[in-house]
Amino acid sequence: MAKDHSLMEDSNRSSNPDIHRLSDPARRTWVHGGLSAIVAGLFAPLLPGCAATPGAGTPKIGFKSVPVTVGDTLTVPEAYVASVLAAWGDPVGIAGDMPAFRPDASNTAAEQAAQMGMHHDGIHFYPLGAGSDRGLLVMNHEYTDDGLLHRDGMLTWSAEKVRKSQAAHGVAVIEVARQGAGWQVVRPSRYARRITAYTPMRVAGPAAGHALMRTAADPAGTTVLGTLNNCASGKTPWGTYLAGEENFYGYFHGPAEPDAHARRWGLRPGGWGYRWHEHDERFDATRHPNEMNRFGWIVEIDPMDPGSHPVKRTALGRGTHEGATVAVTRDGRAVVYSGEDARFEYIYKFVSRDAIRPGGGAANRELLDHGTLYVARFDADGRGRWLPLSFGSGPLTPAKGFADQGEVLVKGRQASDALGATKMDRPEWLAVDSEQREVYCSLTNNSNRGTEGHAPVDAANPRAANTMGHIIRWKEDGDFDAVEFRWTHFVLAGDPANGRPESRGNVKGDAFGSPDGLFMDPRGVLWIQTDASPTAMGKGDYARLPQNMMLAADVATGEIRRFLVGPPGCEVTGAAMAPDLCTLFVNIQHPGETPSERSDPAAVSRYSSWPDGGRPRSATVVIRRRDGGVVGT
Repeated sequence: MAKDHSLMEDSNRSSNPDIHRLSDPARRTWVHGGLSAIVAGLFAPLLPGCAATPGAGTPKIGFKSVPVTVGDTLTVPEAYVASVLAAWGDPVGIAGDMPAFRPDASNTAAEQAAQMGMHHDGIHFYPLGAGSDRGLLVMNHEYTDDGLLHRDGMLTWSAEKVRKSQAAHGVAVIEVARQGAGWQVVRPSRYARRITAYTPMRVAGPAAGHALMRTAADPAGTTVLGTLNNCASGKTPWGTYLAGEENFYGYFHGPAEPDAHARRWGLRPGGWGYRWHEHDERFDATRHPNEMNRFGWIVEIDPMDPGSHPVKRTALGRGTHEGATVAVTRDGRAVVYSGEDARFEYIYKFVSRDAIRPGGGAANRELLDHGTLYVARFDADGRGRWLPLSFGSGPLTPAKGFADQGEVLVKGRQASDALGATKMDRPEWLAVDSEQREVYCSLTNNSNRGTEGHAPVDAANPRAANTMGHIIRWKEDGDFDAVEFRWTHFVLAGDPANGRPESRGNVKGDAFGSPDGLFMDPRGVLWIQTDASPTAMGKGDYARLPQNMMLAADVATGEIRRFLVGPPGCEVTGAAMAPDLCTLFVNIQHPGETPSERSDPAAVSRYSSWPDGGRPRSATVVIRRRDGGVVGT
């Protein structure tokens, strides 16, 4: 999500130790590992259907880099073709409820609840059957530009507009099928579903029913209405979908003088200007202070069971979760990695107590409710340690303000502060290389790093005023459940032509900045998507990078090539492949977003009318090689 820097959270004022030695380039080495049979099962093998599959010795990246463009279009390599599959406002395919998008944005809240939401983000593909020609796409809809969502923007405000904005948030499930060389949404589909900011959800895990989770509307503290600001996502080996709730605090109206808990979570009067509290009082934290505690969780959804309730998995911890990425230990347990996309926040992992059972989502309904949550400490010598967020461990005691495990989880940030975790430069998406057993995390940027009043540079975050961001990676000692690891920097993003030496980076290949989305494909290619703010693009360190992009990295050689450039003002985010690797699904979010990062039809028309020449619309794009071959080769 592009961030308004006046609103971006920077609430970590803990005194956690920072490491004052810059990262040693000698540590940036590739560490090889073995292949686990269980982990291999996460990825389907190449299936018939590709015109040509890469043979042994074939370079992992075979396309010619695309140039940096400034047109109102989407640019892919010459051997590829891209087409729009599903844009904001298109009907998802619910039988008997398929309202068409109205170009003047006059659709009602009820119609929006049956349409694709706004601002597509994390996405995953779930095959239906054994092939790669049919499946479900499940994707997040992160937030709304209410200036575009409503016919007259926010000139007037009403309960109907709040309801429509809430309906444009959440998650969409659509069925898609390949027909010839193209793909189409299947309508109607028994799987088609919209999950919104008012869909009932079950709360599970140690914080379910906790006093901090109870409200007047839900005195049991076990049922929450809705999910929101869903950014990145994860796909579990048992076939479910994990959606992270990111900047949830921005939707709540807070008191003029918040207490320590509300202040640590960024609560402020008026929030980020969504104005939901004016017509939905649960978003008024001055009246319902515990409602905010019911957001910031990772939500599990079973796309194969459209009648199932989403579940907020509190054992995975509360935070401004960008997403959740799953690895599997050699003995079959789930390990869920996540990060908090905010300045100076933390990286987490959860290790399940029990092994994954055969039988899909139904057989693993409680798997993510039992286990151990950890937060990462990165040390200056290239080593690191996972610190358990467990009640009674170290300072996590009643004397320090933590009455039980539920409170540790609700106050995950305060618990991580107390443990001395390493404050990072906006940890966002994570990707797991299951063959080499490496984990990658994008650290998008942090212009406050090393500035007055803020944390200094350290080994893991080595650049002051870090405008360009970097990608860190680590290898656990032994297996994914280990409590210690070795870390390196995969790349420090930047442009060698930049005037500031500290922002030039060490990219081997095409320049880029603000890495955000990460996707590791089964061939071991790391796909990198960028999210530079419209306030930065084309200026200063981004003078030669006017638009966001998607790149492919060979993690063995470090080579990075530019694969896609998006339309003006957009973020390139979310990537998924069909099992035969011949189709790549990518999300283009908020095309035409203005430098103010608040869009309205009059202003945005100067920037973009992608994809169909009218009001700009976020959309899922299908990318294929013209010869039908494996994407990336």
